[in-house]
Amino acid sequence: MAIAAERKKELIQEFATAEGDTGSPEVQVAILTEHIKNLTEHLKVHKKDFGSRRGLLMMVGQRSKLLRYLRKCDVQRYQTLIKRLGLRR
Repeated sequence: MAIAAERKKELIQEFATAEGDTGSPEVQVAILTEHIKNLTEHLKVHKKDFGSRRGLLMMVGQRSKLLRYLRKCDVQRYQTLIKRLGLRR
């Protein structure tokens, strides 16, 4: 369920706004999206894993908050990010 270190580095390099950037909303949303995808696949197999389901819902809420913040601060960055990640909005 956890993201491999190599995959996480790839996401950080792909979505970073500057060199060494790990905390920008774009990077955080990309990492959360990867976690959500992995956890969704896990829950398709393990339907009664309610602890993981709760974690998934919290991650979705956190991603939603970050996207709301990004939309409020910079609409262009928000539009670019949801297009690159393939999110519905």
